[in-house]
Amino acid sequence: MKEKNKKQIIIEQLHILEAGSEGVCIGKHENKVVFVPYVVPGDIVDVQVFKKKANYYEAKAIAFHRYSTDRVNPNCEHFGLCGGCKWQNMNYQTQLYYKQKQVTDNFQRIGKFDFPQVNAILPADAVFAYRNKVEFAFSNKRWLQVEEMPDADAGVLNTNGLGFHLPKMFDKVLDIHHCYLHSGLGNEIRNTIKDYAIRHQIPFWNARSHEGLLRNLLIRTSECGDMMLIFVLTAFTPDAERLMDFVLEKFPQITSLLYVENTKKNDSIADLPVQIYSGNDFLQEKMGDLTFKVAPLAFYQTNSVQALKLYEQTARLADIKEHQTVYDLYTGAGTIALFVAKKSKKVIGIEYVESAIESAIENAALNNITNTQFFAGDMVEMLTDEFVASHGMPNTIITDPPRAGMHPKVVEQLVKILPERIVYVSCNPATQARDIAMLTSKYAVQEVQPVDMFPHTHHVENITLLCRAE
Repeated sequence: MKEKNKKQIIIEQLHILEAGSEGVCIGKHENKVVFVPYVVPGDIVDVQVFKKKANYYEAKAIAFHRYSTDRVNPNCEHFGLCGGCKWQNMNYQTQLYYKQKQVTDNFQRIGKFDFPQVNAILPADAVFAYRNKVEFAFSNKRWLQVEEMPDADAGVLNTNGLGFHLPKMFDKVLDIHHCYLHSGLGNEIRNTIKDYAIRHQIPFWNARSHEGLLRNLLIRTSECGDMMLIFVLTAFTPDAERLMDFVLEKFPQITSLLYVENTKKNDSIADLPVQIYSGNDFLQEKMGDLTFKVAPLAFYQTNSVQALKLYEQTARLADIKEHQTVYDLYTGAGTIALFVAKKSKKVIGIEYVESAIESAIENAALNNITNTQFFAGDMVEMLTDEFVASHGMPNTIITDPPRAGMHPKVVEQLVKILPERIVYVSCNPATQARDIAMLTSKYAVQEVQPVDMFPHTHHVENITLLCRAE
């Protein structure tokens, strides 16, 4: 290890040992863990430390001595700057290995409970162009490459950009030319909109001064061929109207063109009305033999093909019989609830977002499903003894909470209700392991099934079956 000016630490020939849970990789130096992004297990690198803590360093690679045999060339020209695909330089089979290992490690280190061998992770059929929802940000102060600096200083460079926020930078957007997780048409639409706005001098948003007309662009697609665009604007102006007319003429594939007026200093639009400019105010989506109407801002799994695999495995582990009652906690728009309804006597869905429950009720009617009931409210306040007494004791509970996992009081209530089976679907194995540990006084883990929903990222979905101990 070299230390320059007692500030800059260089670690030479660091062996990268494995991939970590946050998309970075791990080496070890003098009893300290060293976290390094954009490298691959098996690489031998020199790294420069930029953050020092008592037990670990955070560093960046500055020279390579040996490349891992698991390394591949990333497709994306933005790799290394955009934080979206940190594992795109790692071959896909190795990605799957580390995703499955993430599940096992969290269950062992955080959960500390007994569990059977984890099933082989279900891979994705498509590792590129799989996202059905992408959100881009406009900025008049895009991230500049080093070679662009002289032109920027001379005032002859256009600094408008449309792309993704750089990690930990609220005011800097990386201008995206081609996102490989999005469709070719989606990329063409984004670039065409950006070029039109620059040519016609429509002001891009400035996140520091809170000025500009164009703030965000959401593009959503469906397996049915629907395409929805949502512009987020500070106001609906003649410039905005001309832009939307141009987009509709240029891309007749768009089935929904919507806009939101956001004058707030933050980008959250969940509390703002969505206005229809042209077409439908929903996407139509297919999931097996079900049809769903997806509202503009409603949650829907962003990988439609893998979502079907996820729900098929959830239904398999739930093993529901026709006489049984099922509770679906954190039901969202009711996708899981409706998916398993045909196998059960009754399904009760609970979700805190009222608009999602409205969508769930509408989708049940759309599919002629009559044995479901949906309720909106905070899970802690909804899942009470009185609620269970009113709607029936569940034989099976399916729970699919957000990344933060379940509130401890919800876990306590599950132990109190004591259904025969709990099927826990999670996008965060760490919080899943924490919650399951609180259930193991009454339950045993019977099966663990990871599913890869997001190739080239460290994220993994995991389904765990818990059966009541007799």
